[in-house]
Amino acid sequence: MMFRRVILIVLDGVGIGELPDAARFNDQGAHTLLHVAEQVGGISLPNLQRLGLGNIAALPGVVPVDRPSAAWGKMAEQSQGKDTTNGHWELAGLVTSTPMATYPDGFPGEILKEFRAATGLEPLGNIVASGTDILRQLGEEHLATGRPIIYTSADSVFQIAAHESIIPPEQLYDICRKTRKILDSYRVSRVIARPFIGRSADTFCRTSRRHDFAIPPAGPTVLDRLVEAGHRVTGIGKIRDIFAGRGICDAISTVNNADGMQQILSCLDHDDATLLFANLVDFDMLYGHRLDSDGFARSLEEFDQWLPELMQRMRPEDLLIVTADHGCDPLTNGTEHTREYVPLLAWHQQLLGAAPLGIRESFSDVAATIAEIFALEQLSGKSFLTLLPD
Repeated sequence: MMFRRVILIVLDGVGIGELPDAARFNDQGAHTLLHVAEQVGGISLPNLQRLGLGNIAALPGVVPVDRPSAAWGKMAEQSQGKDTTNGHWELAGLVTSTPMATYPDGFPGEILKEFRAATGLEPLGNIVASGTDILRQLGEEHLATGRPIIYTSADSVFQIAAHESIIPPEQLYDICRKTRKILDSYRVSRVIARPFIGRSADTFCRTSRRHDFAIPPAGPTVLDRLVEAGHRVTGIGKIRDIFAGRGICDAISTVNNADGMQQILSCLDHDDATLLFANLVDFDMLYGHRLDSDGFARSLEEFDQWLPELMQRMRPEDLLIVTADHGCDPLTNGTEHTREYVPLLAWHQQLLGAAPLGIRESFSDVAATIAEIFALEQLSGKSFLTLLPD
């Protein structure tokens, strides 16, 4: 089969069972999809079931089928971490052997000193907290003082929250850019702008103007190789942010999953990109981190209901790959990402019969497959292209 375009969709945080080294990350027993389905008493995902999701792992409401319509399997992460950046980079062929820096006790004085010198601002917080809790704790003090709120998590992130009436988003982005320059040498994965609105602790809420400022990839990715060979890559959602703009020809920001799915459909008809690379973030950002199994399940069902339209509008020479970047199990300890396998479903219109992909050793098998399709140098991983017969 000669493919001319790949649609790669990352369901952010949709893990499918603990990795063998999960205990090292305090994630033993994690299984995002199973626990969400159990918590809601069964989940209805008929289209993903037909593709073979239940063959990867049987879930309440999603059972194995005799002849899945997609190639199906799961992938292990080789990178040392469970961060969004690590996961996406590995999907693009860059395995991170050195973990990104984390600060479970807050950022050290030397970083804060550089932050003050670069921005002229005295921060609030500097603690580990969830994005909603930090606003309840410090939002009103921020309104009274104008000081930006900084906080982190178990991930490698430096997050800066500011009320849009106190520090407008564009000004907040400038603060983040200055902070990004400081943190490159400390190997902090992302600086995240977290604008919010509201008048009191009970009404504060984050807006859709979030922006991530990622450390540049530490080596080449399949996105770079595509662009160097004259292909076009379109990033949808936070893809541009995750790759610091590298290997991205066109970037489309989204406000939620529904917007992201609509943008994917629009690109099918009007975009000449070789690779459409999309991240759907609601599973992780709105539901996994907030321990909301009901919302997580609804969001999965909305994606499932949308899938037939996507598949109907694809061209015969298009390849669809659906996967994830890590887990975000709402039933494990804490509110952070979980070290898990990720599902792998690959479909095209001429695919005949079930094609088990097995347990892949690395997320970078996706990059290797894309590289083989377009006759590019393979950076890492093992292609599964030959397992997609027509």
